[in-house]
Amino acid sequence: MSLRDRRVQYETAGLERTDLDLDPIVQWNIWYEEAASAGVAEPNAMTVSTVDQNSAPDSRVVLARSVDNDGFVFYTNYDSAKSLQLITKPVASAVFAWLDLHRQVRVRGTVQRVSEKQSDDYFASRPRESQIGAWASPQSQVIPDRNFIESRLIAVRKEFGDKQVTRPKTWGGWCIVPTAIEFWQGRPSRLHDRFVYTRSTSDSPWRIERLAP
Repeated sequence: MSLRDRRVQYETAGLERTDLDLDPIVQWNIWYEEAASAGVAEPNAMTVSTVDQNSAPDSRVVLARSVDNDGFVFYTNYDSAKSLQLITKPVASAVFAWLDLHRQVRVRGTVQRVSEKQSDDYFASRPRESQIGAWASPQSQVIPDRNFIESRLIAVRKEFGDKQVTRPKTWGGWCIVPTAIEFWQGRPSRLHDRFVYTRSTSDSPWRIERLAP
């Protein structure tokens, strides 16, 4: 079947204003738990978009590791392309696509680093090989071949031996502090249900509005 002719007819019950919690973080957690229970692969995966030095969008999939009233947190190398973009232009958007449930959530907001302690705590919870990988990979930089990384892995394993692997100072978390969160539910005939939560400041109450599909 061609891309032009490929279609999925959404037959869900839809989404009404009365279905939504007043707090978008609570609502996100409800949908996340439903996605996880439905067997959606990596329901914490989100496509994060940043802005590069030419004001062009740049997107990639990362894993959300914390979602609470502070915002949506993911971890990466602070020397990576996305981190350098966030340092220059500290704004981002994110999309959670739970396609099996015909749902997506869009997040937009400002971005800030998480605390050193929060980064340390999360790094300590990672598998040891992932910790070693954080030291071995000069993320986003051009490398000559795969052997370059394999050699660095061997060197880092040898350096730490049986010792605890500490967090590199060039590795840590970013938090997207939301100013807008949209919940999208697929409906028949492409007349989907869309509700967006917005607020002017972090202390302001959330406003909920329905958007045209």
